[in-house]
Amino acid sequence: MDCLKELIREVPDFPKPGINFYDITTLLKHPGGLRTTIDEFARLFHGRVFDKVVGIESRGFLFGPQLAYAFHAGFVPVRKPGKLPADAVSEEYALEYGTDELQMHRDAVEKGERVLIVDDVIATGGTAEATARLVESCGGTVAGFGFVVELGFLNGRGRLEGYPVESLVRY
Repeated sequence: MDCLKELIREVPDFPKPGINFYDITTLLKHPGGLRTTIDEFARLFHGRVFDKVVGIESRGFLFGPQLAYAFHAGFVPVRKPGKLPADAVSEEYALEYGTDELQMHRDAVEKGERVLIVDDVIATGGTAEATARLVESCGGTVAGFGFVVELGFLNGRGRLEGYPVESLVRY
């Protein structure tokens, strides 16, 4: 997907020195880039059945509803703590500098539902792995992951072993 890679801006030393940030806002503002992203996700997951698409805060919210629409599925947001109004399940996960937490409404995924989890980037895989645990704690089955960008040198895919993982652009 070199055409998408060309639309992603690389920002050195963000959010801190030594980090190279892959900014997808330049891809999103490009009508052809956005359309290609959604079309390629739909192609990668064609023929698979999902009851729900889970989008991880916040950039997963940009792709999740569009894919839910394409697959005739519902959309479920996974958020940072304190953002959901009803009873929620929580999952804490490790970062290189501490911990973070994600939440999902307890009734968002029902037992036996097949779920596609989407986000903009997979780096170390911790956020995606925590989201899978949320889905499974509610009785859902993770049927796949979709990412726009995969930072392969951080081996996040390794934390998702046993799950189908698709990415459009790899660095």
